[in-house]
Amino acid sequence: MSSQELQFIGGARRAGSGAPLVITEPATGERIVAGAGADGSDVDAAISAAREAFPGWAGTTPGERSAVMHRWALLLGERAEELAAVESRNAGKPIRLAREFDVPGTIDNTAFFAGAARNLEGRAAAEYSADHTSAIRREPIGVIGSIAPWNYPLQMAAWKILPAVAAGNTVVLKPSELTPLSSLLFAEAATEAGVPAGVINVLTGTGPVAGAALVEHPEVAMVSFTGSTAVGRQIAATAAGSVKRVHLELGGKAPFVVFDDADPEAAARGAVAGSLINVGQDCTAATRAYVQRPLFDEFVSRVADLMDQVRIGPVQDPETDLGALITRAHRDKVIGMVSRARDRGAKVVRGGRIPSNTPAGGAYFEPTLITGAAQNSEIVQQEVFGPVLVVLPFDTDDEAIALANDTVYGLAASAWSTSVFRTQRAAREIRAGCVWLNDHIPIVSEMPHGGFKSSGFGKDMSAYSFEEYTAAKHVMSDITAVAHKPWHDTVFRTR
Repeated sequence: MSSQELQFIGGARRAGSGAPLVITEPATGERIVAGAGADGSDVDAAISAAREAFPGWAGTTPGERSAVMHRWALLLGERAEELAAVESRNAGKPIRLAREFDVPGTIDNTAFFAGAARNLEGRAAAEYSADHTSAIRREPIGVIGSIAPWNYPLQMAAWKILPAVAAGNTVVLKPSELTPLSSLLFAEAATEAGVPAGVINVLTGTGPVAGAALVEHPEVAMVSFTGSTAVGRQIAATAAGSVKRVHLELGGKAPFVVFDDADPEAAARGAVAGSLINVGQDCTAATRAYVQRPLFDEFVSRVADLMDQVRIGPVQDPETDLGALITRAHRDKVIGMVSRARDRGAKVVRGGRIPSNTPAGGAYFEPTLITGAAQNSEIVQQEVFGPVLVVLPFDTDDEAIALANDTVYGLAASAWSTSVFRTQRAAREIRAGCVWLNDHIPIVSEMPHGGFKSSGFGKDMSAYSFEEYTAAKHVMSDITAVAHKPWHDTVFRTR
């Protein structure tokens, strides 16, 4: 890969015009590639390419878009190992996670939207007025400015791009400047599959420069952002100035509620997997477990035992379970939160340290289990975005639901019980966009992803995402061929 070509504009790689960028490997700290980032002129060029491509792409039939996207999915399948290797190295992921989760999920999502492109539905045409036939058209919005995070670079690029282009929009995607490499490959595969030049553009640049210019640009009709709640608020405020449509998928602090009739082994395993996936850098990760007192000690002991079995090592090794955090600066933030929790009376049962025998330049951190924290403490209320699970006890079912909802976030949650009545109550009363029952984390392309409260609004994946990327247009046709309509008399009478 050329060190000078970190932008993808108008169907081709090109060098950026902004400040130098160095992209490093989180697991080692070593440089992967260097080049110039995107500045305002690159943003203008990408939006111009997207604007020029929009009429042609919007005018294609759903079947034509679908055919191109099916070829795209096939090409991604052929390049699965390359995508996994790039994703693992650039994001610090264990190669097994990239091979078995990130890449297959992206390919499946592409195949899903290839089919969904042919199913853009509106309300049936009918005579809602006796003299007219009404119909609803679903139309693309225009140029979409999308900003994706660093934790799942490939999948987040797919979640942003696929529903938008399937609906006939064009896209300018700004991935994180830390992890742009798989997004560039994703866009290149789309072009090779037959997506016209300019339909998909990728800008590698920083948020304050490229991101801000993208959000503010008058030719961008909609902004879709995944990231922190604080930045989401800023984007919403900026977009309001030009009345852009906004889709926000923001932070999370997922509760993991274990009732006393749950399968203790299933719950413990689910908690370890759900809290450590992607080194805990997942907005739906299990971060605060509430366990009914009769199971509390057993649960904590078993989770600690399972965490001891987690293998930390080189991300290229298929036996490695836990990779690196995205940067050493982010690792320092996680360390600070764990240290403050300990200083305020919480007990670090396992972990809480930088592991030995890992590269000095890497950003590794041990799986960490904490008990004894206060419900209103930072470690319980704020996103850690690291491999940290806090466990707190509860006594009654009412208390469990109240504790689960006691946060500003509402992205995801899970409830564990062998009682259908308990799990269904949790599903009804926990305020989250997704509630898993006796599991935590699985996602499927056919179902939506998005949150409540400060976790944002709008949906990724599934046919529900078309609500974000299309505008409903009412078309009303006279069916009488009569010049004088009765309603005219309410305005003027023919005398």
